[in-house]
Amino acid sequence: MESWIIATDTARLGGILTAARQIGGHVTAAVVGPRSLADAVAAAGPDHVRWYACRDGAPPEAYAPQVAEAVQKAAPRVVLSSTASAGRVLLGAAAAKLGAAVVSSVQTLAVEGDIVKVGRAAAQGKVIETLDAAGAVACIFDGEDVAPAASQPATVEEVRAEDPGDSLRVVETSPDSGGSAGLRTAARVVSAGLGIRAKGDLTLIQDLAAALGAEIACSLPVCDDMRWYGPERVVGRTHNQIAPDLYIAVGISGQPQHAVGVRDAKVVVVINNDPKATFFKICDYGILGDLYKVVPALTEALKQVG
Repeated sequence: MESWIIATDTARLGGILTAARQIGGHVTAAVVGPRSLADAVAAAGPDHVRWYACRDGAPPEAYAPQVAEAVQKAAPRVVLSSTASAGRVLLGAAAAKLGAAVVSSVQTLAVEGDIVKVGRAAAQGKVIETLDAAGAVACIFDGEDVAPAASQPATVEEVRAEDPGDSLRVVETSPDSGGSAGLRTAARVVSAGLGIRAKGDLTLIQDLAAALGAEIACSLPVCDDMRWYGPERVVGRTHNQIAPDLYIAVGISGQPQHAVGVRDAKVVVVINNDPKATFFKICDYGILGDLYKVVPALTEALKQVG
């Protein structure tokens, strides 16, 4: 079975390629972006790379019709992209041309006879649901990443892309005043969970974040149920997936929906008074104790060394 990967970035590229290899057959990567991106994708190990160079000022989404036509002509059984917004747009255009079903939160792929079996996360990541696809399927991959195993780079073919003109162009780039852009690029993040008993107690989180020079985040219930922070501060599968150098979870149990959001963090520290909290199983450092005692002590210690 042939598969195509649509790449507008390198997020989870190794995992996407590994999933594509599980169904066998030829793997083609359609790369929309700079040559450096095409070379990085080629080094990861697809069989072939088709590179669409973006004209200055034109975003990857402007090339959706051309990529979709190429996918339709090749008629692969499976098309994959990362969760990147541009990649999802291109995947959707390709799926429409193929008449393919679109599946999000995909973790695994497998084949049984003529059926493609798609494993996807459901129930906020608490279960894996298996779908049988008898026809073409377009997958937004959100599974675990792995190191690419390619021994030599694939050949990069530059596609003579048609100029999209002014059908879609970038007119301005500005910081996100809502805070999500800062959260996604922050080196340090302190996150609040339902272990915080009252909204006024968020000063504990704010003081710790200030001492660290960190951004503030929260779990989904703190946003949806308590309304203490907006959705731009939520970390998790359905919101911000971040990769800071340091992530401190305060009073967060670590359910899969949230843990997925920080799986790329270099160091995860958990402060919780529940020894059975899921986060303790996957964190780098865990502090078992009352956050109302631990956080002020940690904040004061950081001020002393800072």
